[in-house]
Amino acid sequence: MSLDDVRVRQDAARRALADHLPDGIGVCAGEEVLPGAGAMIELVDPACGEVAALWRDPGAEGARTAVGLAAAAFGAWTALGPAGRAQVLRTAAQLVEANAGELALLETSTTGKPLRDSTAEVRAIVQMCWYYAGWAERINGETLGVSADFHAYTLRQPFGVVTAVTPWNAPLLTAAANALPPLAAGNTVVIKPSEFTPASTIRLARLMREAGAPLGTLVAAPGLGPTTGATLTTDERVGKVIFIGSVETGRAVAAAAARAGIPSVLELGGKSANVVFADADLDAAAAGALAAVFSSAGQSCQAGSRLLVQREAGEALFERMLAGIGRLRVGDPLDPATEIGPIMHRAQYDRVGRLLEKGLEQGARCLNDTKPPARLAEGPLRGGNWMMPVMLGDVSTDNPLEHTEIFGPVLCTATFTDEAEALARANGTRFGLVGAVWTRDAARAHRFAAATQAGTFYINCYKVGHPSAPFGGFKASGWGRASGRGVIEEFTQSQAVWLPTRSLPATFPSLNGPGGSTDGRP
Repeated sequence: MSLDDVRVRQDAARRALADHLPDGIGVCAGEEVLPGAGAMIELVDPACGEVAALWRDPGAEGARTAVGLAAAAFGAWTALGPAGRAQVLRTAAQLVEANAGELALLETSTTGKPLRDSTAEVRAIVQMCWYYAGWAERINGETLGVSADFHAYTLRQPFGVVTAVTPWNAPLLTAAANALPPLAAGNTVVIKPSEFTPASTIRLARLMREAGAPLGTLVAAPGLGPTTGATLTTDERVGKVIFIGSVETGRAVAAAAARAGIPSVLELGGKSANVVFADADLDAAAAGALAAVFSSAGQSCQAGSRLLVQREAGEALFERMLAGIGRLRVGDPLDPATEIGPIMHRAQYDRVGRLLEKGLEQGARCLNDTKPPARLAEGPLRGGNWMMPVMLGDVSTDNPLEHTEIFGPVLCTATFTDEAEALARANGTRFGLVGAVWTRDAARAHRFAAATQAGTFYINCYKVGHPSAPFGGFKASGWGRASGRGVIEEFTQSQAVWLPTRSLPATFPSLNGPGGSTDGRP
């Protein structure tokens, strides 16, 4: 890639921001952007290290404004009724699909996610819009058969304003996944995307407004965690908080929200085990294992970052995987052929490097060549956060890499002898987000799934999903679910309603019969 090519690439990233965010970055309730006045934040292109935009943190004042806009919109969103809300979500599906190219380009330009991945995620968002549009008209209570004296029934009522704090690794996808269910349930939503990747969330808020949602129904409020985020998750006008991120930060957010009387839903990452038995289709298992950990450069909460292989199949599987790693296409995320892009920001790049170094010091062995090619290491993109896929062997149970979510393109491998050993090791971390098994033995597959402590389990596949399937974690991976039928209950509250069907006697006997009075006077 020549210097001129890189300049074209950088211009494309800046153009994407200028075209789709002409007012810059700040709080957006669907139309104009309200700029912040706090600390200056750099939006850096992770593929080349160049600053693509500068913007200011909205801070606590901007956060309060964002919540106020969502609170003010709640009445109008409620007034649309189930059918009206469903129609907005259907129109949003059509708008997202019509603007799929620009959304994918904006996402890739600002996150470094390969264009092929961004495009696939936009398609998933269209599917989500249609799915939750259907649910908006199917939120029902039930009639209670308590007695002949009463007509008693329940309603599902929204919380009001829902705040969602979303991560930098998939900002557009997580914004949609965590906004659409509460919107379908009748809430308004404030999304706080990461300060590293705020652009696509603002664009999504504008598309929702264009779809017919009242101003403030979906508010994008990018900013720093200690200022904007802390206010958004503790404001007394917020009815529920969603947080996606690290265990430590998520627990701190949940604790602060709880002190303010606000319940939360947490998705806190994982250290997922991908287990391969000797009877598996090793070609399929190798391809699946590579995709499980190296797609999105390993920056995925459900990455299959631990590969456990039955000893007699280890050599054959590892040979297939090492050959596959050599064929993976790492490079410019705007190139449609690219399969793996850069780490999304420099601090994470440095963190992955430190964790890898520590793991190697503790006995892990690097099994493949991890030197970046000259076109990345020495070429015009050398300022990017480039890290080649890493496959490690001999990762023991006491190695820190066994228990730490790396969130980078690092695969830790080990072998096992039998099912009991594999299961014990799969369940041997504090996390419980995802698990997987590769085997031709159907009984073993179902037995292993039932015994694995994980919110999602894959058999002979990995990283598939649909909004009808619940997604969330066991143990330290969080609580609550981000999709599926139950997610509507997650964002509504049950209300019981009682109506007497006949005249009832007064509670106090003295108020019944002749001479009795209902106003308390003799």
